[in-house]
Amino acid sequence: MTSGVERMELTGQLLVATPALRDPNFDRSVVLVLGHEQSGALGVVLNRATGTAVGEVLPGWDALAREPAVLFEGGPVQPDSAICVARARQGVAGFLGFSRVVGQIGTVDLSKDPAALTERLETVRVFAGYAGWTAGQLEGEIEAGSWHVCQSLPSDAFAVRPEELWQMVWRRQGGLLAAVAHYPADPAMN
Repeated sequence: MTSGVERMELTGQLLVATPALRDPNFDRSVVLVLGHEQSGALGVVLNRATGTAVGEVLPGWDALAREPAVLFEGGPVQPDSAICVARARQGVAGFLGFSRVVGQIGTVDLSKDPAALTERLETVRVFAGYAGWTAGQLEGEIEAGSWHVCQSLPSDAFAVRPEELWQMVWRRQGGLLAAVAHYPADPAMN
């Protein structure tokens, strides 16, 4: 028998860390799921900006990056690798090097010339590393109450104030779930 979470398609959805999640890698994190299959899942943490400018590491890509135009910590897996999440311009159906995730949001091959993509892409965000789960692992974490799954908005991956994204996503859930946005970072200090 399979659980309801295993039947749920998570690609393109947000995983919002609940206060029950005790892994410091994901404390108060918001993860965009880029892929979810039977073999596992992969996503990037949207709200962990670094102080390293995109142009320092990937010259030319900074022109497409939305503020803050810095690298983001995408997760603890392969932190020396990079994943580029992009929003294609309206009317752009797809192109070589762009893998659609949801709506106009997808990933872009960083080996492409960024100058050649300016007419196709509205903005990008570059993530060092990613979050990954083996088969059934993410579903188990959701069932255990570590993550709340919710609909992503096109603006989530490119939030101008990523440090406020966790609270913003909880607030827009409405009802009692919106109260989680006010949960203290350290409940002992409450």
